[in-house]
Amino acid sequence: MRWQSRPGERSPCPGYHRRMPGFLELDGSMGEGGGQVLRTALALALVTGRPLALSRIRAGRSRPGLLRQHLTAVQAAATIGDAQVEGAEPGSQHLVFQPRRRRQGSFRFDVGSAGSALLVVQTVLPALLVGAGEVELVVAGGTHNPSAPPYEFFARAYVPVLQEMGARVECELVRHGSHPAGGGCVRISVRAVPALAPPSLRTRGPCSARRGTILLANLPRHIALRESAVVQARLGWQEAEIEVRDVVAHGPGNAVLLEVQHATAREVACAFGRRGVRAEEVAGEAVHALEAYLHSDAPVGEHLADQLLLPMAIAGGGTLRAVAWSSHARTNAEVIARFLPLGFTAEAEAGGTVTVTCRPGAG
Repeated sequence: MRWQSRPGERSPCPGYHRRMPGFLELDGSMGEGGGQVLRTALALALVTGRPLALSRIRAGRSRPGLLRQHLTAVQAAATIGDAQVEGAEPGSQHLVFQPRRRRQGSFRFDVGSAGSALLVVQTVLPALLVGAGEVELVVAGGTHNPSAPPYEFFARAYVPVLQEMGARVECELVRHGSHPAGGGCVRISVRAVPALAPPSLRTRGPCSARRGTILLANLPRHIALRESAVVQARLGWQEAEIEVRDVVAHGPGNAVLLEVQHATAREVACAFGRRGVRAEEVAGEAVHALEAYLHSDAPVGEHLADQLLLPMAIAGGGTLRAVAWSSHARTNAEVIARFLPLGFTAEAEAGGTVTVTCRPGAG
């Protein structure tokens, strides 16, 4: 499978080109068609400085167009990129985004709901990794909710790979924020470097550490104890390897986080408590997600593979072996190839794993 720039495609935003020569036009319903198209497009508009016109944003979703979380991502990208923006309104399915310069300094953004603060961070973070200057981001919103990776995945699986590529990124969880109350906060500090090193993630080596963390906010402790029992029974982990942590949050919340560290790889599997779902089922979801990783020999989990495509592209290449290749990742690769003169190949292997390669001019 290959994704490559396709010049000369018919415009999904008729008329915009007359106002903004040289801009890139994208159909927001392409591929997986969710908020990932918007976030990746904004990130690459910041990285390349290329103006963007995006139409049919989240057109196939039950609530199409820009929601609060997406609007916060647009606001963050516009602030960091000193951008001119049209269409940044609730429910809008069309957006024109024209960055002018990358700004430095300290910035604060608030999703205003339990929408993911980390997805807002990941919208602007790629543009801050390479170049010059320092930026501190403080983003308020959800830090642990079912629709996005939790803070621990960001800090323990994603950021370490960026650091190995040479990025200078530090992160801090200031306050937990669970769905539906939100109210969490993260702080991210970035010092740009001249370039990133392309990653080569092919093997993971033996497991060197494992740990479980069960987060409870304003809920009875027996929930965590029941979840811990499931993890111990299903994975053979010891009670001492599972920490039950009571956290301060605006509302109730529960998360089961299972982390394994190998010589050259990390994975964080998670599941979140919801009203009407038994604690045993929540723990079983987290165990099932981790088992998919443990039963493979690939170093990169399915969700991490998706998130590493953009740093690979900024580095100009790289290779990773992943547990699976999702529709999210395929869409992400296609959007990236529209902005940058490179391509991705995804080669299926025995056992269901896939080797993903990014290289300039692949075709």
